[in-house]
Amino acid sequence: MSRILIVEDEPRLSQLMADYLQHAHFHTEQTDSARTAMALAKEERFQAILLDLMLPDGDGMEVCKAIRRHSQVPILMVTARVDEVDRLLGLELGADDYICKPFSPREVVARVKAVLRRANPQPDSAGPTLTLDDERYEAVMGTQRVALTAIEFALLATLSRHPGRIWSRDQLMDEIYQDHRVVSDRTIDSHIRKLRRKLSDGDDASHDWIGSVYGVGYRLEQP
Repeated sequence: MSRILIVEDEPRLSQLMADYLQHAHFHTEQTDSARTAMALAKEERFQAILLDLMLPDGDGMEVCKAIRRHSQVPILMVTARVDEVDRLLGLELGADDYICKPFSPREVVARVKAVLRRANPQPDSAGPTLTLDDERYEAVMGTQRVALTAIEFALLATLSRHPGRIWSRDQLMDEIYQDHRVVSDRTIDSHIRKLRRKLSDGDDASHDWIGSVYGVGYRLEQP
């Protein structure tokens, strides 16, 4: 049974999330302390962490940063701070997803299940596969090769390093433009559109390999 750590200082909300997760057959542990959360994450094995941004004894951003020093456990930020700066800062520190207050507890369960699927993809011999040929700058989908430009290949390779992780436009620009040239963040959008168009012509046109997270960035979607 997957174990979920809930870090939330509102007792009613914390218990509500725990009740719904337990009903979905998860084991939960709860704390309202940043310090306790960091200790638990270091000492015990959890499959995911629901982490509130505003805690009585610390900031959820700092907790996320501390956990990322020793663990890649999926972290879902629970926050009422929805402006883009906070979102991008959380992603820089390694958050896997956001749940914005107010929310439905059913949404929490669905988002936890989604990050667990991305963190532990199940092999499916019948599903589409995507591999990269870095000598030819090609994506290989099933039996079909898709020729890419150098920038498109670098973009896809970056997204492929951590399937399911959300990358902001700034992060993607830093990865694919090593010379730090000044380009518009909309340049990334243009490359993404072209890349999607090329990948959609492959063996499995029904699967959209690149997902968008509104106001945040992009991620590679596992089939």
